[in-house]
Amino acid sequence: MQTIHFSDLYGQYLTMKDEIDEAIQDVIRSAQFVKSKKVAEFEEKLGAYLGTNVIACGNGTDALQIAFMALGLKPGDEVITSPFTFVATVETAVLMGLKPVFIDVDPDTFNIDVSQIENAISAKTKAILPVHLFGQCANMEEILRLSEKYGLWVIEDACQALGTESVFSNGARQKTGTVGNVGCNSFFPSKNLGAFGDGGAVYANDEQLATVIRSIANHGMKAKYEYERIGVNSRLDSIQAAILEVKLKYLEKHLVARQKAAAYYDEHLAGIDGLKTPVPANYSTHTFHQYTLQADRRDDLQEFLNNKGIPTMVYYPKPLHLQEAYRFLDYRNGDFPVSEKMGKTVLSLPMHTELEMGQLEYIVRSVKEFYGFSLSRKAAKSNLS
Repeated sequence: MQTIHFSDLYGQYLTMKDEIDEAIQDVIRSAQFVKSKKVAEFEEKLGAYLGTNVIACGNGTDALQIAFMALGLKPGDEVITSPFTFVATVETAVLMGLKPVFIDVDPDTFNIDVSQIENAISAKTKAILPVHLFGQCANMEEILRLSEKYGLWVIEDACQALGTESVFSNGARQKTGTVGNVGCNSFFPSKNLGAFGDGGAVYANDEQLATVIRSIANHGMKAKYEYERIGVNSRLDSIQAAILEVKLKYLEKHLVARQKAAAYYDEHLAGIDGLKTPVPANYSTHTFHQYTLQADRRDDLQEFLNNKGIPTMVYYPKPLHLQEAYRFLDYRNGDFPVSEKMGKTVLSLPMHTELEMGQLEYIVRSVKEFYGFSLSRKAAKSNLS
């Protein structure tokens, strides 16, 4: 059996090597490395897939900042989001003088608990920022209802969920990131659609808003050397756009591979005491950017799997409200008990497009061995005492 990788980026590259190599060479031959037609072509093709306007940018963190700027959020404005997420979700808000207001997450889906949002809305609230974590989206139908009721913007952090669909009660479906006013995406290499470096994108259904976003991402420019607003320098370079354009053709195939691997994990890890597999929501599909378990003895399980040659990751060991940098928000241990429990119990298994059946079988067998071994030892200790 080949070495198990947590994310096999090189193995995936080999399946598209000729196309990717040629795409890179095309850019090199053109010598148009920044703001080329290759970027515009990728934006157009991704926009056609999503059904919205796409503005490429430097990374997912920049996408969030650009979204806040485009919506005109000002220092002191409050943005409701969750503390169980990557730091970029709130980092850019704080840098702009906005105040993150945290809501705990749902214990099954890891996403913002929509039942708690309304109580957190104040006169200063300007936006709701759901994070679609691990490839499954938040309950967007309820979030849209609240945003309409209170006149709030909805900014989707869809960096981990490209290709996921929100499923509405009337049966309609819509790609994650295109449901709210603005969607933000990351092309970090391990994402569902990953570049060979950093990259990101902002989505907007509204044409006028999309024009503002495009201007902000390019120094606030409306024409060459004419600046109509304060902007930033956040651009996807042409080589990354060329790579992403190739990989976009295989996105659906890659998502199916992730879903098949997840289905195998689901089937063979179900019913183990002390272990909880991902819970599907009826309002979302799942593209499994990560396959994340909840394990009562997480650290022991992680060490056991590591000794078996199985890499795992913890996303995320400490929620943001407990991080030193965000103590000024005046949250305390115990404020968000579900997020805090997640930090102690979540464990992500290998999840990528190149997992082989033998590898999946070995991973599952090793997890089961851990729990069987634990039960045997517990029984032995009980007999001795």
